[in-house]
Amino acid sequence: MTASPALRDAARPFSPSAVTDLLPPRTRVLALGEPTHGVEAFLDLRNELFRHLVAEHGYRSIAVESDCLAALGIDAYLGGADGDLDTVVREGFGHGFGDFPGNRELVRWMREFNSGVAESERLRLYGADGPLEMTAAAPPGPSLLRLHEFLAAHLRPELLPPREELTRLHGPDARWTEPAAALDPARSVGRTDEAVQLRLLADELTTLLAASAPQLAGEAEPEKYWQAGLHARTATGLLRYHAAMAGAGPDRFNSLMRQRDLMMADNLDAIVRREAERGPTLVFAHNRHLQREAGRIRLGAHDLLWWSAGSLLATRLGDGYAFVATAFGHRGADDHPAPDTLEGLLATLPEPRLTVDPRLLAAATEGRAKARVPADHTYFGLDPEALELVDGVVFVREIPRQSGPFGG
Repeated sequence: MTASPALRDAARPFSPSAVTDLLPPRTRVLALGEPTHGVEAFLDLRNELFRHLVAEHGYRSIAVESDCLAALGIDAYLGGADGDLDTVVREGFGHGFGDFPGNRELVRWMREFNSGVAESERLRLYGADGPLEMTAAAPPGPSLLRLHEFLAAHLRPELLPPREELTRLHGPDARWTEPAAALDPARSVGRTDEAVQLRLLADELTTLLAASAPQLAGEAEPEKYWQAGLHARTATGLLRYHAAMAGAGPDRFNSLMRQRDLMMADNLDAIVRREAERGPTLVFAHNRHLQREAGRIRLGAHDLLWWSAGSLLATRLGDGYAFVATAFGHRGADDHPAPDTLEGLLATLPEPRLTVDPRLLAAATEGRAKARVPADHTYFGLDPEALELVDGVVFVREIPRQSGPFGG
């Protein structure tokens, strides 16, 4: 099939400047989505774009779809802390993402950049995700105790619940990390009497942190104050997530998706506010997390529907939020897009990588493009009906077939 002139006009060979040309002028968050995990081509695109954003547009931070607590170790390394690069990357990325060379290269380059600049200009890396994995969620106790420790160093002791009470109510970490709880709510401790009481105490501590902000912001070390807020969000978010895991109603899986994306949105919101004086932030995560529309996934017999982190953040930031989706054409020898999908039409263009104006793409394909039916559960195609909610599209013509949970 030959590409139409209108389709050719909608696309340019990929370059970072071609992407930034599509962004609203008041962008504070550039959300770059990936259509599936585990593809080095998208990590390379992200790294190339981030280097351009740092050099030409004043970006000084990146947030990735990874454990927000584990990422603290990476950021400390970027700031000059001792460590072995491979170990830092392996331990600092959740979901097994530390195994990907593109993430190693990102951290290597950021540390090298930081070695030659003032502290105020150094690059930071954040984890946007909660400490969650496919079949387990972290226990809330460690973050709750870190929050308590911070507050105890600055506030009168009678304002705080006893640390021993938090430890007693929480119990062993293994109670919270039971893998079987992902599918069996009866195996979760998230709605026990102890968990409910712990959730109330976590709310009290979080309220104390917020209500004491004038004092704490003035006397605490900025990094410790930032981390206290992170631990407050993490502890309360995990307690909500564990309560959702213990729910037995028909909305259980929807609730889990809502809780995860709300945690991501709250983390990103805090990151944007922290970085406001230093520059905009690049965010990198799955398209489904960053899109402006609601997320939809078919999971067994369940049709899941929830508001994505991107939709929540876009509601809060307005035109300060920009979303660029990525997509691919061929994956390996057996996964080819149908010719009447957006991916199939873009694959008729000869360039290996394209930057696409979604408005021109919508006009060029109006009435003749369908949503791609994925070959497996790891990919979600571009929706022709949602192009008006996208600020840009980056298209990679061909990628290899992944192995493992991201495309086996």
